[in-house]
Amino acid sequence: MIKRFGVLIGVALGLSVSAGGAENWPHWRGPNYNGSSSESGLPARFSKDQNVRWTAEMRGPAAATPVVWEDYVFISSSHPKTQRLLAVCFDRKTGEKKWEDVVSNLGVSQRSNQQNTYASPSPVTDGKRVIFFYGNGDMVAYDLNGEELWKRNIEKDYGEFAFLWTFSSSPLLYDGRLYLQVLQRDVPVNGHGFKNKPNKSYLLALDPKTGKELWRHIRPSKAVQESREAFTSPIPHTYQGRSEILIAGGDALSGHDPDTGKELWRWGTWNPKRITHWRLVPSPVAGKGRILVCAPKRQPVYAIKAGGEGILDDSAVDWVSEAPNVPPSGAVEWIDEKAVPEGPVSSDVATPLFYKGYFYVLFGNEKTLSCVKPKTGEIVWSHEFDSRVKFESSPVGADGKIYCVNWKGKVFVTKASDEFELLHTADMGEPGDSRVRSSVVPAQGDLLIRTDQTLYCVSDQELASK
Repeated sequence: MIKRFGVLIGVALGLSVSAGGAENWPHWRGPNYNGSSSESGLPARFSKDQNVRWTAEMRGPAAATPVVWEDYVFISSSHPKTQRLLAVCFDRKTGEKKWEDVVSNLGVSQRSNQQNTYASPSPVTDGKRVIFFYGNGDMVAYDLNGEELWKRNIEKDYGEFAFLWTFSSSPLLYDGRLYLQVLQRDVPVNGHGFKNKPNKSYLLALDPKTGKELWRHIRPSKAVQESREAFTSPIPHTYQGRSEILIAGGDALSGHDPDTGKELWRWGTWNPKRITHWRLVPSPVAGKGRILVCAPKRQPVYAIKAGGEGILDDSAVDWVSEAPNVPPSGAVEWIDEKAVPEGPVSSDVATPLFYKGYFYVLFGNEKTLSCVKPKTGEIVWSHEFDSRVKFESSPVGADGKIYCVNWKGKVFVTKASDEFELLHTADMGEPGDSRVRSSVVPAQGDLLIRTDQTLYCVSDQELASK
């Protein structure tokens, strides 16, 4: 049952004032699908006590990033006390909870392991509807006021997800279609998946109005065991007039026709010897005619030339970064010819950012952010943050700034420029916060910061007196 609210949640300091350059954030990687926004006038300084417009209590931890459409903030949440999965909507101006729905009443754990919850995928909206997806397979669409439009369970319809860890991939709304990818093992693992036939990896397209299948494209893979598993999300990209859906995982990067799912091209692999434990988490990101894909486990970043056709050989690789484990045992033998000898650039979890002509790669294990030239892979600058814990949230760019959040909810704000400059840090986490993975969201002149326990809305816009 959907619950609607008229009670203020948290602390409201005033109503929003219209901001110049305001933009929605409809997808977990923003309006451009690359972590960037054209937002301006965002707060340069903030804390739990400074420039806070409102706060809202989170019912439980979740890696999902909020999405925003005008005055609607949509967020997925776990609820450990009741073992439920929630879809929630807040008023962006006031923090008032507009509505909340119990999507899943599990009755058992809301996670399949201790690393993550089923509420890891982020919702997505096109301003007409908002769609939530969860790691147990539940997918539900609402109108903006919380009326359920349709609901289905992907596991029940296509088979149980065959993953060692709790499955997560965020859906995509693009050009009138709803996309979801499932890149999984071909054999069951820990009792999950088909036992009488192979599990298939696929890209699924649905009608967002009804939830009905438009097509399902089976995506083959030569990867082995855990290396078949991907927690990446589909990313749209247009280059020289051709639009495609980028898919990374199963030891390969591929581009697909948005109308049919047909594979247009494929490059692989960062793992020719088929190491078995290289699951993939960072989604691909494109910019300046290059598509960045990050190999896992402290391995390199690869820049693939956009516009490919068919099966690509290694001539499609523009450059390869150095990384701590290069060359790894059994990995790419030709890497020395293309590696950029400037220092390590890698990402095991965080999806890179493309902003103002540069790629920004967050090496979470080493707490290092690197600014990289798309054409050559040259490192413009690289900086190690003063952080006791790692980063797994993805960097975001807006208003000439880069926003990064560590596991404890500490936000680092840097300048997006040719020279590194740390502008601000803010400890937004609470005692007990341990795995903050949600990205900062710049939208409509505000910043939304989600920790394990709290959603903050901070702003430099003029606030009415208390």
